[in-house]
Amino acid sequence: MSTTLTKPAAQQSKPTARRRLTLAEWMLVVAGILLLVSAVRLITGAHGITSVGQTSTALRLAVPIGLAALGGLWAERAGVINIGLEGMLILGTWFGAWAGVQWGPWTGVVVGILGGALGGLLHAIATVTFGVNHIVSGVAINILAVGATRYLSSFTFAEMEGGTSKQSPPIESITQITVPGLSDAMRDLNAQHWFLVSDVAGLVGGLVTNLSLLTIVAVAMVPLSRWVLWNTAFGLRLRSCGENPLAAETLGVNVYKYKYIAVMISGGFAGLGGVFLAEVATNIYLEGQTGGRGYIGLAAMIFGNWMPGGLALGAGLFGYTDSLNLRGGGQNVHALLLLLAILLVLATAWAIYRRKFLTAAVAAVSGLVLFVWYLSVDEVPSQFVTAAPYVATLLVLAMSAQRLRAPKAVGKSYRKGEGT
Repeated sequence: MSTTLTKPAAQQSKPTARRRLTLAEWMLVVAGILLLVSAVRLITGAHGITSVGQTSTALRLAVPIGLAALGGLWAERAGVINIGLEGMLILGTWFGAWAGVQWGPWTGVVVGILGGALGGLLHAIATVTFGVNHIVSGVAINILAVGATRYLSSFTFAEMEGGTSKQSPPIESITQITVPGLSDAMRDLNAQHWFLVSDVAGLVGGLVTNLSLLTIVAVAMVPLSRWVLWNTAFGLRLRSCGENPLAAETLGVNVYKYKYIAVMISGGFAGLGGVFLAEVATNIYLEGQTGGRGYIGLAAMIFGNWMPGGLALGAGLFGYTDSLNLRGGGQNVHALLLLLAILLVLATAWAIYRRKFLTAAVAAVSGLVLFVWYLSVDEVPSQFVTAAPYVATLLVLAMSAQRLRAPKAVGKSYRKGEGT
């Protein structure tokens, strides 16, 4: 008599963990995208899509979004939804400009960060201490920031020479650096319009030409956040508050303290993004200059799957599509239609390979529509040019929704002692 050994049901149904791409595989993906963009540039003749100026503008537009996204990452990894990023950006722009006008741009950077952190503190008090709904608190922070900065401007900037109740006097510029020799060489190569070589030159040239020191600081915050959150005991405790605060409490973690720290750091990053808008992007505070970048930063964070590298890619995507609007307008966005159509064809093939036929059908139809649109017009309407960054962001979020995983306890209320 024989017996048949069977695995427990839990083991039989255990899902296979998704393998992460290696560095070499990521480099191949980037190389493939560059090849595709270069081909589209040659087909369409829209050489501006990979120019030095295009890359430089895209980086400048991506930085404040990326900093807002980093702020959202810190808060949500600790379990607090931060819809108030827009308000914290606004506080950063005002406080940074106010201090920058009087005591110099770097003092403005510090004070702007503190202004954003103040908004984070208010959000932490409401959500962590008093248990206010995170969305309600964030919206309140946004409204409060608009009203407070308008009131403060009425008796500060309005009384300064060159200022009004809606804008500050000019702020001294932060030092910009250009790598001598390399910058000119990359610009000359880019002007040749050679396949791939000129595109790489445009990318490198944009990163070494007229680069603000504050841009370097901001970009460095991405790997620094990655290291702190995933390679230190502090980061482990902070992330445990967003995954399972009750378990963290039983292990001796002061959950309230870490949530407060995370949300204030979140506000500080958003404040730095606001300072960037006031001191680097425009050299002036202007009411309404954040333009919803806090919300786009939140979308970039979700696109990046609550990871620093992913949110940087999301911010770069929005910055690039937005820069297409500023440089070349309709012609560049017209070329983007062909690029999106090709990407959707590739997405269709991948979805079929993975037997996701509904996703494949949606991608195929969308790609066909974009390709027909590309063939039927020579230049897209100005209204679509303006909306292109937002449309691109929504499309990417929709296509990547199935692989997203938020921290398990994000947005949930927590009270000390519940885990004992």
